[in-house]
Amino acid sequence: MLTAGILSGLLIANVRSLYQTSSTISSVGTFKAIGIGVYWDKDLTRSVNALDWGYLAPGSQKSFTVYISNEGALPLTLSVSTSDWSPTAASNYMTLTWNYNGQTLTADKTIPVTITLTISTDISGINAFNFDITAEGTYNK
Repeated sequence: MLTAGILSGLLIANVRSLYQTSSTISSVGTFKAIGIGVYWDKDLTRSVNALDWGYLAPGSQKSFTVYISNEGALPLTLSVSTSDWSPTAASNYMTLTWNYNGQTLTADKTIPVTITLTISTDISGINAFNFDITAEGTYNK
């Protein structure tokens, strides 16, 4: 398998947030896509540049459906991870998931993917946070 660099699709979101009151958290995540396309619509006309999570209360979650397009010539498989949590304790109270099930994304194919951020009911001591989201396309041999 070839990964990273020009031969892979890479999607990075930097999420920044502020604790707005004692019961809500707000954040906006910006996206950078390399080798794959990420769109708001299935017609692939509106690129995703940011996710505005709005105001989230402890115990809540918010989801976005985006359309990920393999704009390369080879089939790929996607993966997602989070990193660079600040403060590091924020990762104990927030979970990012998606409903992508590991299917191969062939050239010129587009799939809808729902990304969800869940805030723990036990969140405390977090006044501001940020983290990176990385979705990577790995080309299959």
